[in-house]
Amino acid sequence: MNKRIIPCLDVKEGRVVKGKKFQDIKDVANPVELAKKYELERADNLFLLDITGNDRASFLTIVKSIAEEIEIPLYVGGGIRSADDVAAVLDAGAAKASITSAAIENPELIKEAAEKFGKDTIILSIDAKEVAPNKWHAFTSGGRNDSGLDVIEWAKRGEALGASEILLNSIDADGVKDGYDLALNQAVKEAVNIPVIASGGAGEMDHFRNVLTEAGTDAALAASVFHYEEINIADLKEYLLNFDIPVEEI
Repeated sequence: MNKRIIPCLDVKEGRVVKGKKFQDIKDVANPVELAKKYELERADNLFLLDITGNDRASFLTIVKSIAEEIEIPLYVGGGIRSADDVAAVLDAGAAKASITSAAIENPELIKEAAEKFGKDTIILSIDAKEVAPNKWHAFTSGGRNDSGLDVIEWAKRGEALGASEILLNSIDADGVKDGYDLALNQAVKEAVNIPVIASGGAGEMDHFRNVLTEAGTDAALAASVFHYEEINIADLKEYLLNFDIPVEEI
């Protein structure tokens, strides 16, 4: 199975933005133009995240506009709190819907949505923060509130409820560019049988290699290194192929 490279577009008020450790948000680009650029660079999927959840109508318009312009699978998260919200993003063209805080508040939402829309349509997104050595809790409300849930146990429960993938966001590593949290990603990957997407910490090509091999994740997601053209996705894939890491050929 090929490893996947996934650029993430955090959307606020119709624009792609980026921060550090979920703070200090700065404007980056037009989401539709950036999505088209990443498809040309041979991204495997695209992740679109509504980081405010305030204007769902405008956000869904962006989802639809992007889905009409690209052929790679579009994953959408942020502000999804009900089965109706899942239906809305899927109807707008998303291949999968990602649920974070609402799944913690109502775990049955994962099961309900998976049964209603198909098991391959739901991603459990976990915002993880280290609370003790090699112990992580799932946080809600954009990384502000500690749910008290152990990340490993929550990932296993999410899989049992019907999630098709885990998006594992390291709050500690987000935007810092010092590398993915390998211990976190490896621990979750070893605990579940569904794909794990590593998120948070990419700063150089070696970081992708490390998380895909040492931690064994199925995909690596990043934002700023792609947005600011520090790393080109096609170049990254060529680099990974040099280490015999299976990615889609360029």
